Amino acid sequence: MPAAPALRTIADLAGPAGRLETLLNTGSPGAKYAVLLCHPHPLGGGTMHNKVVYRAMKAFQSLGLPVLRFNFRGTGLSEGAHDHGRGEQDDVRAALDWLDRNLRLPILFAGFSFGSYVGLRVVCPATANLEDARVKGAVALGLPVHAEGRDYAYEFLAHCAIPKLFISGTRDQFGPKEKVEAAVAAAHPPAELVWIDGADHFFAGKLVEVQEAIRAWVQTRFLSLPTQ
Repeated sequence: MPAAPALRTIADLAGPAGRLETLLNTGSPGAKYAVLLCHPHPLGGGTMHNKVVYRAMKAFQSLGLPVLRFNFRGTGLSEGAHDHGRGEQDDVRAALDWLDRNLRLPILFAGFSFGSYVGLRVVCPATANLEDARVKGAVALGLPVHAEGRDYAYEFLAHCAIPKLFISGTRDQFGPKEKVEAAVAAAHPPAELVWIDGADHFFAGKLVEVQEAIRAWVQTRFLSLPTQ
């Protein structure tokens, strides 16, 4: 029986605001991709231990992929202070650099809610043809449009040519169906939208469906083809 995947604490990942509390769930020796996974809004209690983030990690790990999770600045044991999505983009860049430097694999990005918005801003910059070449695909869970007084706009996705998967619940209070559909429709293809019927923003009672959607997309889009 193969050994269970290991969980490692990473001590040398730091962004401009200081050290970031980080965990790496290791993958199989023959992994074709590494995954960077970002958590929801810290002011709403979001951390890398969030249930949606954890279950997403398990979906990627079940395919043999190593998954890096970290707490944004000012969250948990991460140094610095919350910066309303601005400095957090630098945290994402630091995590991408760490993955590239240490695992030397093409990268898939995934994020939940605030984490999806912040990460997409990094891997899909507003200027055409400036995507991070290390990132080959992106998964956005619970894409937020308007949450607790904060508005999120996605015009920048019009220039983002990497494959993208959006998973949202039909009862997501922070991502009304028509607005999520409009954001995805305006994104540069390929962009796939999967609706989880009856799910709220946190996918309560629907996390198995989320995992299945992630696994199916990654398996079909990336693992059944040669490494991009």
